[in-house]
Amino acid sequence: MNGHRGLDIVVGIDPARDWHLPLAWAADEAYRRRLPLRLVLAVPPRHDAHHVDDAPGHMALRQTGAERLDQARNWVHDRQPEVGATCDLLHGFPAPALGRVAEEARLVVLGSRHLSRTAEFFSAGSIVVPVSAQARCPVVVVGDAEHISLQPPYVVVGLDGSATATAALAFAFDEADLRGAALRVVCVWQPPVFVPNDEEVALRAQRALLSEATAGLSEKYPDVHVTHEVMTGHPVEELARAAEHALAVVVGRRGRGGYTGMRIGSVVHGLLHRAHCPVITVPAE
Repeated sequence: MNGHRGLDIVVGIDPARDWHLPLAWAADEAYRRRLPLRLVLAVPPRHDAHHVDDAPGHMALRQTGAERLDQARNWVHDRQPEVGATCDLLHGFPAPALGRVAEEARLVVLGSRHLSRTAEFFSAGSIVVPVSAQARCPVVVVGDAEHISLQPPYVVVGLDGSATATAALAFAFDEADLRGAALRVVCVWQPPVFVPNDEEVALRAQRALLSEATAGLSEKYPDVHVTHEVMTGHPVEELARAAEHALAVVVGRRGRGGYTGMRIGSVVHGLLHRAHCPVITVPAE
């Protein structure tokens, strides 16, 4: 997968919510890519601010976590018997713990709580934004069940000419090829405010960008049917609309940011809360 050296697909298991959707996505992806799964659950450190011995409570949390991991591993075996799965019960807060594991992963798969943007920043249990910002590998956020009604199935990728978009495009071609799906390469032109602009010239430049960016990859993946689409409007809204019935929407993300994930980019942040299909964010190589 485009130079990522990780050996497995990491899945973050949240003991407080249903983990079946992200785990199903990850198990199927592991089968397609012939990769093992690594199921990860982090138990926060003991809280003894009031000098109360909470060791029994903490041990109970670890026991529950271990049970959830075993359940998840058995569930993977039932769904994809050929996929090997290992379990890691980690000590620490979930976001930084998963961020460390992601250093050696090929791909990280997370579930989404569909929190509002403000709640995502301030929720103690939120892992989507910080892990997406820090991971060196692609991160997949699965929030809803697949509701594909259009045939043939397709993957959407957003392109803007940046280095991160180039990496996202390569990943999207690979994903579409593995799934036998079509690929819709979308570029969204947002008209500038208060600045005179020749719309036809701008749209022509966007179409040229799409053709140039996809030429080599179309030769590498001759079985992937590719369409180019230039849209006008807000990038988040247009990409989400294009991906309404997609297998996934793939976008590039900015460089490694701080814990808050402020550097993942506004389009990525918007799609994480707006898109209903899995959102795959890809860092620059």
